Amino acid sequence: MKTVAFHTLGCKVNHYESEAMIDLFAKAGYQVVDFAAQADIYVVNTCTVTNEAARKSRQLTRRAKRRNQEAMVVMVGCYPQVSPGEAGEIEGVDLVVGSANRHKIVDYVEGVRSGLDPGFALLHRDELVDFEDLKVEEWRETTRAYVKIEEGCNQFCSYCIIPYARGPVRSRKPELVVAEVEKLVAQGVREIVLTGTHLGAYGSDWRCADSLVKLLQALVKIDRLSQIRLSSIEVLEISDALLELLAGEDKLCPHLHLPLQSGCDQILEQMKRPYRTEQFREIVNKVRQRLTDPAITTDVIVGFPGETEQYFRESFNFIKEMAFSRLHVFPFSPRAGTPAARMGEQVSPATKKAYSRELLDFNKKLMLNYQRRFIGQVRPVIIEEKRDAETGLLVGISDNYLRVLIDDQEQYQGKLNRVQLIKSYNYENALGKIVR
Repeated sequence: MKTVAFHTLGCKVNHYESEAMIDLFAKAGYQVVDFAAQADIYVVNTCTVTNEAARKSRQLTRRAKRRNQEAMVVMVGCYPQVSPGEAGEIEGVDLVVGSANRHKIVDYVEGVRSGLDPGFALLHRDELVDFEDLKVEEWRETTRAYVKIEEGCNQFCSYCIIPYARGPVRSRKPELVVAEVEKLVAQGVREIVLTGTHLGAYGSDWRCADSLVKLLQALVKIDRLSQIRLSSIEVLEISDALLELLAGEDKLCPHLHLPLQSGCDQILEQMKRPYRTEQFREIVNKVRQRLTDPAITTDVIVGFPGETEQYFRESFNFIKEMAFSRLHVFPFSPRAGTPAARMGEQVSPATKKAYSRELLDFNKKLMLNYQRRFIGQVRPVIIEEKRDAETGLLVGISDNYLRVLIDDQEQYQGKLNRVQLIKSYNYENALGKIVR
């Protein structure tokens, strides 16, 4: 049997797309093996969000070829889409596929193997006009599944290469989303996480108002689907209709990931973000007024060009005021081809490291403070299929994004359970017990 191995870099969208491509190979009779094993085909699903991600993408393709000189090495995704010349010159790469036509990847591989295909399958950004309906037929862990509903971004933030890598916004037809979710639920999936490059732009290419709300209204009607979570959404895309739905539907998790990036208006302007701190504050306050104790998580970039100590303090104080439940902190990494990479006043690596360390330390306090608010309460928790690696206890994620460790039996795995939070174990985990 022919064998294929995948390595996926980057975001949840990439991981979803890898699962879909793995399905395509499995249907074609390939055996999927670990990337560290000997394989006939190695597929690297690349990332290019930073220069370091692009470097790792190149490194992994070379490593695969060294592992098996006779193997075919395939480079897929964002890196070759942005840098096709570089990708084509990497020694040992036999096939390059960009951010489209991945549903044809098995045909491309077979074409190269038979000498009929030149090994290059790329479309220009202007040609990326339709949503490519890659779908996962069988999710390998049935507790939770990601479902991609949107591709591309039109925002062009000054630090971001993704609009060039993913193309313009294209949305998936709602009936196709519903059909995939129904199939996954029939296989035992209990939580769906909706994901996309710019999730809140879903339906904007159709000029259809509240497309995301209408999709969610259809999804909550699916029997045996316990929870629906949004992966990330821009703060300006929190409409009154979306808030109304979140407040009224138990299946919709009270968890919103709202990327802030900076709490300083001058830096937000340099980043070309479409809001300022006052707008962010107003919408977060509205969310908290409408929802009961929602988890509001965020992304923050530190050390953006021109971020002085004063600007960092402004950002830190705004983050403190917002009292997020969790931060994802990223030191600014200049990406060639973006305006931010060419800006003056680049911040030193030492300063970026110090800013990151301070925010990461503060994040531990935020996570612990948020967790402690729910000690003694009973929350819906879906128990994962795998136990916690450190403690051996059952582990689950609550509706409001708390990680809970539970000393109980396997019969509860893969199911939605009512769990009482007993006490904090550490800032990342609470201890809980199943309420029978």
